[in-house]
Amino acid sequence: MTRAPTSWTATSAGFAASSEARVKATRSKRSKVSAIACAILDRVARSAAYRLSFAYTAVCATAVALLGAAIYIAAHASFVSLQDEDLAKQTATLKKEYAEGGRPDLLAAIVKHARSPANSFRYGLYVDGRAIASDIDAPAQPPGVRDFVYRDARGARDDARGVTTRLPDGSLLLVAVDSGGLERLDAVIITLFSLALGVILMLGLVGAILLGRHLARRLDRISATAEAIAGGDLSHRLDVPSGSLDEFDRVGASLNAMLDRITGLLEELRQVSNDLAHDLRTPLARLRSEIESGLTAPSDAPSLRATLERAQAQSDSLLSLFGAILSLAEVSAGGRQFDFVEIELGALAREVCEMHAPAIEDSGRSLHVSMSQEALTIRCEPALIRQAISNLLDNALIHTPAGTTIRLVVQPAEHQARIIVEDDGPGIPEEDMQRVLKRFVRLDRSRLTPGHGLGLSFVGSVAALHAGSLELESARPGLRAIVLVSRAADASARSNRSWPPVIPASASPLPFARPS
Repeated sequence: MTRAPTSWTATSAGFAASSEARVKATRSKRSKVSAIACAILDRVARSAAYRLSFAYTAVCATAVALLGAAIYIAAHASFVSLQDEDLAKQTATLKKEYAEGGRPDLLAAIVKHARSPANSFRYGLYVDGRAIASDIDAPAQPPGVRDFVYRDARGARDDARGVTTRLPDGSLLLVAVDSGGLERLDAVIITLFSLALGVILMLGLVGAILLGRHLARRLDRISATAEAIAGGDLSHRLDVPSGSLDEFDRVGASLNAMLDRITGLLEELRQVSNDLAHDLRTPLARLRSEIESGLTAPSDAPSLRATLERAQAQSDSLLSLFGAILSLAEVSAGGRQFDFVEIELGALAREVCEMHAPAIEDSGRSLHVSMSQEALTIRCEPALIRQAISNLLDNALIHTPAGTTIRLVVQPAEHQARIIVEDDGPGIPEEDMQRVLKRFVRLDRSRLTPGHGLGLSFVGSVAALHAGSLELESARPGLRAIVLVSRAADASARSNRSWPPVIPASASPLPFARPS
C-alpha cells in the first residue's frame, strides 16, 4: 500500500522528463531547420546569380499577369458589347410591334418572347413608375443602357444589364439580361490565368533555383581560382572544355591567358633581375678594379690617364646597357608618343646597309641586298625601323665567323612589309629560337661576344609597335630573322601578340643564351 504512490510518482516524473526531452529535441530540430533556412535565404540574397534568376522570373510573371489583365479587360468589354447589341436588337423588335399595333401588340409580343424556352431576356413595361407587365423584379430604370440590381425567384439580389426606352405614350420599356453568364465567363478567365500564373511562377522558381545554382557554381570556380592565385598558387587555372563557346568558358579562357601572361611576366622579371645583376657585376667589378689600380699604382700622369680611360670605357659599357634597357622599355610599353610617317622602306634599308657595309666587308664577311622592284611604302617610326634593321645586321656580324654571307631582303606581303636578314653561319638550335627572343638571354657560346642580350627583344618590340611580329627560323645553314610590319600601322594599331613571348611558368629555368 505504501509502494504504489511511490511507483506512480516515479513513473510520472520519468514521463515528465521524457516529455521535456522530446520537447527540447523538437525545439533543437526546429532551430537547426530555421538556421539552415536562414543560411539559404542569406546566400540567395547575397548571390547576384540568384537575384538575376528570381528577377527574371518576377519579370516573366509580371508580364503574364499584365497580359492576363489585358485579355480579361478586352474579353469583358467584348462580351458586354455583344450583350448591348443583342439588347438593342430585341428592343428594336418590340418597338416595331408597338409601332404596328400599339400597347396591346407590345404586351402580346412580350408574353410570347417571355414564354419562349430559348429566350434569355427579361422584360418590363412601366407606366408612371409602376410595372404593368414584367417578368423581372426590379423598379423602373431611367432611359438608357445600364447595370442594375434585381431580385430573382428566390428573392436574392442579382445583377442584370438592360436597355430602357421611353415609348410615345410615355411608358418605359425595359429589356434586360441576367449578368450571371458574363460573371461566370469572367470567373473562368480569371481562374485560368491564375492557374497559368501559378504554374509559370512555380516553373520559374524551379528554373531560377537551377539557373542560379548553375551560375553560382560557375562563378564560384572563377572565385576559387582568383583566391588560389591571391594565395600564391600561380599554377592554378580554370578548367575550360575544348571547343566550348559559352560566355563563362570564354571568360575562363581569357582569365587563363591573362594568368599565363602574368606568370610569364613574373618569371621574366625574376630572370631579368638575375641576368641584370649578373651582367652588371662584371663591368662594376672591372670598374672597381681599375679604380683600385689607379689608387695603388704610381701617380705618374701616363698611368693615371690609362687607368681613367679604362674606367671610362667600363662606365660607357654600363651606360650603354642602361640606355638599351630604357629604349626597350620605352618601345615595349609605349612610354612616349611616336611620330609615324610614310617612308619608302627600300630606301631606308639601303641607307642602313650603306652604313654597315664597310664594317661587314672589313671583317671578311659579305653583304647581299635584295629589294622589291615596286616602291614599298609603309607608315612607321623611321628611327625605330632603322635601329631594328641595324640590330639584325649587327647580330649577323657578331655571331658568325669570317667568310659568312649575310643577306638583307625587303619584299611586300599581304597588307604588310617583310624584312629578312639571314646568314649561312652556325645558326641557332631549334629549341633555343624562342628563348633568344627574351631579354638578356644569351647562349653559352656567345658569352664572350659584345652585347647584353637585348637586340632581338628590341626588334620584336618594334615589330609589335608596328602591328607586326618577329620570327626566327633555320636557313639551313644559318639563321633567318623575319620581321613583319603593317604597311598602314599607327601608334594605336598595336599588335595583339604580346612581346616578348611568354614561356609558361611550368617550364624549367632557362640558362643564359646568346645575345639577340
